[in-house]
Amino acid sequence: MDGAGGPGEGPAQEALQSLSRRLQVQEKEMELVKAALAEALRLLRLQAPPTSLQDPGTPGPTRDSPAAPPGLPPARSPSSVSRGTQTETEVETESSPGPPGLINGPAAPHGGGEEPGGTQSEGGGSSSSGTGSPGPPGLLRLVQPPQRTDTPRRNSSSSSSPSERPRQKLSRKAASSANLLLRSGSTESRGGKDPLSSPGGPGSRRGNYNLEGISVKMFLRGRPITMYIPSGIRSLEELPSGPPPETLSLDWVYGYRGRDSRSNLFVLRSGEVVYFIACVVVLYRPGGGPGGPGGGGQRHYRGHTDCVRCLAVHPDGVRVASGQTAGVDKDGKPLQPVVHVWDSETLLKLQEIGLGAFERGVGALAFSVADLGAFLCVVDDSNEHMLSVWDCSRGTKLAEIKSTNDSVLAVGFNPRDSSCIVTSGKSHVHFWNWSGGAGVPGNGTLTRKQGVFGKYKKPKFIPCFVLLPDGDILTGDSEGNILTWGRSLSDSRTPGRGGAKETYGIVAQAHAHEGSIFALCLRRDGTVLSGGGRDRRLVQWGPGLVALQEAEIPEHFGAVRAIAEGLGSELLVGTTKNALLRGDLDQGFSPVIQGHTDELWGLCTHPFQNRFLTCGHDRQLCLWDGEGHALAWSIDLKETGLCADFHPSGAVVAVGLNTGRWLVLDTETREIVSDITDGNEQLSVVRYSPDGLYLAIGSHDNMIYIYSVSSDGAKSSRFGRCVGHSSFITHLDWSKDGNFIMSNSGDYEILYWDVAGGCKLLRNRYESRDREWATYTCVLGFHVYGVWPDGSDGTDINSLCRSHNERVVAVADDFCKVHLFQYPCARAKAPSLVYGGHGSHVTSVRFTHDDSHLVSLGGKDASIFQWRVLGPGGAGPAPATPSRTPSLSPASSLDV
Repeated sequence: MDGAGGPGEGPAQEALQSLSRRLQVQEKEMELVKAALAEALRLLRLQAPPTSLQDPGTPGPTRDSPAAPPGLPPARSPSSVSRGTQTETEVETESSPGPPGLINGPAAPHGGGEEPGGTQSEGGGSSSSGTGSPGPPGLLRLVQPPQRTDTPRRNSSSSSSPSERPRQKLSRKAASSANLLLRSGSTESRGGKDPLSSPGGPGSRRGNYNLEGISVKMFLRGRPITMYIPSGIRSLEELPSGPPPETLSLDWVYGYRGRDSRSNLFVLRSGEVVYFIACVVVLYRPGGGPGGPGGGGQRHYRGHTDCVRCLAVHPDGVRVASGQTAGVDKDGKPLQPVVHVWDSETLLKLQEIGLGAFERGVGALAFSVADLGAFLCVVDDSNEHMLSVWDCSRGTKLAEIKSTNDSVLAVGFNPRDSSCIVTSGKSHVHFWNWSGGAGVPGNGTLTRKQGVFGKYKKPKFIPCFVLLPDGDILTGDSEGNILTWGRSLSDSRTPGRGGAKETYGIVAQAHAHEGSIFALCLRRDGTVLSGGGRDRRLVQWGPGLVALQEAEIPEHFGAVRAIAEGLGSELLVGTTKNALLRGDLDQGFSPVIQGHTDELWGLCTHPFQNRFLTCGHDRQLCLWDGEGHALAWSIDLKETGLCADFHPSGAVVAVGLNTGRWLVLDTETREIVSDITDGNEQLSVVRYSPDGLYLAIGSHDNMIYIYSVSSDGAKSSRFGRCVGHSSFITHLDWSKDGNFIMSNSGDYEILYWDVAGGCKLLRNRYESRDREWATYTCVLGFHVYGVWPDGSDGTDINSLCRSHNERVVAVADDFCKVHLFQYPCARAKAPSLVYGGHGSHVTSVRFTHDDSHLVSLGGKDASIFQWRVLGPGGAGPAPATPSRTPSLSPASSLDV
């Protein structure tokens, strides 16, 4: 029978855990001290003349003059360590060439000697392995003063009496401690400050120091993480500095925000289709351009700093107004909603309207028509849904009023009279009369007349309306009815709060759809199109609301969200499953833009084709053609997909799910060839070895499962488990020879595993410092620690990927940005190029097989961005875009 613990058991247990953690940290620091001592003894032996080590007739090491530890040369006697112990040999820190065989640093320990720094990682895990060679500067030089002939040699064992031996041991320890302090100062101490008085602050995110060129250390949430410097790096100063010469240019955006937005699809005078997703307004050419289904292409307006919520097109068909939602920057400071008016031909912003005037976001927009777009009406997302009218050319507010506490879903000017404005939404249709106040800012007034339903049932929502040339108004509601509204005299028996002699009332009703009507569109020939939600029907209506023609949208595309009239009889239809369809009522519709509908996490690129695969919370697994910018195929996983990886042959792909289950699918037939479950917690990473013989699966149960894989990738059998992490697995990579794994975990461990040797944890992390990795997606490691910003809490970087040519590394952060760094990125506060566009945390980045493109996933915005990688001097670099969102390292990053 399980009993509850005593009242003091919880605090006592926490105190024990705290003491245990402190003890582990102290043990690891002691290991570093031991490493520094061993290196100092070895260097002293190498740099001193052979006669200073031992007299020719002196016997070998005895119990009082111990031998060196295994793997290290014999230790120097204490007499040559430090002036502080009154020895005759002086030690000073100096950056200068060493003796033959040393290049500005110590050689690595030999053979199977233990690593400097112990057997456990600073993040709480165990260490790993590798070979050694020269490190960076910081080498100790020995300066020997003239020796007195009348003084006995202190390093001779024959001259030491038993009473002096304990004193000599104490002298050795004191000398080692002083030596360590001289050698392990912070970066400030190398800049001329006293190394004893300027160590790295204990509360800083990164307190880097270098023990004899062996390691660097960073801190995340106060937790030390030690990373060993590869032997080929002579000095950290030799590593690349500055942003990379490569740049990114946004090539294609997959997806369309139809799931939860309206007023999001229009056709410009140029024939381009304009819509939005995340922070980007997309201008899509259905034909006549390179690439894309039907020969289409894309351009992008990227001036917004948070998600776009609505659009309006000026009567001239060129200017566009787009409104964004409010957001927060990485420091939690609010970013205010605003409306941008911009030129669709040049993609230049013409006017910024309402900065500081709106709350939460911009919900609906409309240009006036009768006066050629001189005014703009805006409804924000505040509790009162403030309705305001603005002068487009000056950006000044002319009038403002609280509209209603209910949701406002649509707004529009009467095409014949700009003083009449209509709004609709939850259980209301409002008709507003605007008096301009002679154009004086703030002097205009708005008065409301409420639409009266009378004998007709009042619907719960009225999502859309169109204004007819004769002045009547058609509304579509949640009951599936199209209502015709006209002006009529006020009747005292009619309920409502019109208050005026003239009001608007319903003059006709037609039942058009089963379920809600989401969209109405007035065509050039005077007919009206309606789009249904539940029935997914598209119906054309003639005069008197007589149905003329209809078509049905396939179920897997979702309901109709928006309708726009293209060239000739062509129609563009946006759907609630984030697809954009093109066609007509006679021939039907086919998709030109498709996307996911929920949060994305899984991403992998094909090993030799320009294709990539994505999965996420919408349970869809999608294969995308990066050259044709189209969806190749998609299947329903029935469960949330979180990670994926292609077999090196490209014939199969492994997909990890949120239940501990993972699948292997044939990429041609889409059939599941393997279905296995490991544990009952979500899988965060799956990765094939470069030779395709193994598959590693990282789980939230803290284990890495290893499977042997057949040559075609279709069959898998359990090979072993890597057990040793104390938190869930976040990232892992294989070595180039396919025998070793490097892994990261949720508590910032860096561990190394010998898979071929039986999935063994490599205790000596130092010996893995020169190991080459087939991929680099681990966010913690010496080669990438410079990507971390100051003050990071350890969750700011979601994904990282090194290019195949090992020139650059791309980073996905928690602040909607994609970063591009030089590789290796092993300098604190490394500068980067920063690219915006995503409206949510960026969850993953991957380079295509030839490094020609980078793919990035937005999290909750469900967007997929395909970036073109431009080499040094490449044509058409990504244009700079304004951004109020601070980058991760404002002093060293460039927003582009």
